[in-house]
Amino acid sequence: MSKNLISASIVVVVLLLWLGSGIFSNDSTPQEHATLAALESQTTTTSEVELKRVRVTDIRSEERTRFLILRGRTESKRVVEVKAEIAGTIISRPVERGMQVEQGDLLCEVAVDDREVAVAEANAAVADAQIEYQGSLKLKKQGLLSDIGIAGAEARLEAARAQLHRQILNLQRTKITAPFAGVVEDLQMNAGDYAVAGASCVTLIELDPMLISANVTESEVENLVPGNQVFGRTSVGRELEGVVTFVGKQSDPVTRTYPVEITVENGDYSIRSGLTVNVRIGLGVVDAHQISPALFTLGDAGEIGVRILDSADRVVFQTVKIIEDGVEGVWVTGLPDTTRLITVGQEFVSGGDLVEPVYADESGDQVVLP
Repeated sequence: MSKNLISASIVVVVLLLWLGSGIFSNDSTPQEHATLAALESQTTTTSEVELKRVRVTDIRSEERTRFLILRGRTESKRVVEVKAEIAGTIISRPVERGMQVEQGDLLCEVAVDDREVAVAEANAAVADAQIEYQGSLKLKKQGLLSDIGIAGAEARLEAARAQLHRQILNLQRTKITAPFAGVVEDLQMNAGDYAVAGASCVTLIELDPMLISANVTESEVENLVPGNQVFGRTSVGRELEGVVTFVGKQSDPVTRTYPVEITVENGDYSIRSGLTVNVRIGLGVVDAHQISPALFTLGDAGEIGVRILDSADRVVFQTVKIIEDGVEGVWVTGLPDTTRLITVGQEFVSGGDLVEPVYADESGDQVVLP
């Protein structure tokens, strides 16, 4: 037997021994090995990962009056410089700054001078013109006077009457009186000053009722109508109540806001003009929830909202709108009537996450509900 045949026989025998030994044999293919390993890894991962736990509180809506919060200022209804209508020397000014006056009270008095004489002269002229006119009527009945003559006599009588009325008005104008009830804010004349027509005597302001002026955005102006109830607080803590009496129709070209006026009773003049006032205007009743502002978070578009749970224990981001700020929390709209609110752990979950809710009983202990 040749050497080549012997070598081949040895190789065949060794190969048969290797195949029969089963040292490198396996019941599965390499691909099956990989599949089994992946399944084992996935099973292990799923069993090892636990759902995130968040504390949840059930909250229910309540009826709440929605308020529009504005910032405004008190303004007197009228500020008038009471002026002289005729020229003359001021002989009296019986008021001082800060004095309250009623309509018709004397503020300044101009010297009468010859105005009483002018009234007497005008009275005489009227009497003379009246006699002339009566005589003209008699002459007309006798056919001795034409209609033109009658018309001239009547015109002279009316002119005399007009002159009398003018002189009476000038005499009355020597007394400068208050056109309305108010407070004397400033003095421009003293006794002895010479007043010309149009010169200011005093500045008078009307404080009852008092106005509160504010501006409202275009998104809220449609909710306001005259008659809305208003509650306010001044910068010094005084409470005010009033009603909306004016809502502007033309916006400011720069701020795009509309003017709003609120009328407040001020019979004792205790509310001063120019005070800063925070006002709340009632806009009607809405269903709202009270929550802590610490639970607010921002959505992808920057909107304010909170994280709640749906019926499947998945996290949902819900936008809300603040309607009132209180000591115990803020009132918001936009949530379902009964809401499962996440109160602890909301910063560690995202919308769509499946979580395990944990509730707190009345004693404060945490209780996991099935």
